[in-house]
Amino acid sequence: MTKNKGFSITSANRYSLALYELAEESNLLSQIETNVLSVLDLIETSQDFNKLIKDPTVSQRDLKNAISKIFDYLKIKNLLKNFTTFLVIKKRFFFIEQILNNFIEICSEKRGELKTEIRSAKNLSNDEINNIKDELSKHFTSKIKLDYKYDESLIGGLIVQVGSTMIDSSIKNKLQQIENKMMKA
Repeated sequence: MTKNKGFSITSANRYSLALYELAEESNLLSQIETNVLSVLDLIETSQDFNKLIKDPTVSQRDLKNAISKIFDYLKIKNLLKNFTTFLVIKKRFFFIEQILNNFIEICSEKRGELKTEIRSAKNLSNDEINNIKDELSKHFTSKIKLDYKYDESLIGGLIVQVGSTMIDSSIKNKLQQIENKMMKA
């Protein structure tokens, strides 16, 4: 019987937790969290950095040099730079996005924040988003960490997910329910 030796969610969580513990022990947690958000933003916005992460032909030496230059430019703390270099050495750099996203979730969880996602058919203003956040805060005892996304495919309405609870008041969902009822009739 063979065991799956691939990188798993559990492995990503272990690396993320290790980074969290290192940052906490070094009293750099808030700075590392800010740095991690910068790196995640770079991953999301830079096609070149994304290609660098996913290109298996780049040598470890070249990858470490590139990361060093990029992280120096972004003024990333040495702790995160060394951690990332460790991922390169262990051939886990390909999973950096997953590991860093898990790290952000761990930070949020440790602060007692409740992850909330809102998708809306219209682009909401900051005031509207803050009003929704305030309303949700009244109904839940935890702090709300809000992730807002504009989704034009919804036609109209909102989808709100707080933890494992989802409220779908989108027109797209209502049309889907009508279609399902018509199919059963």
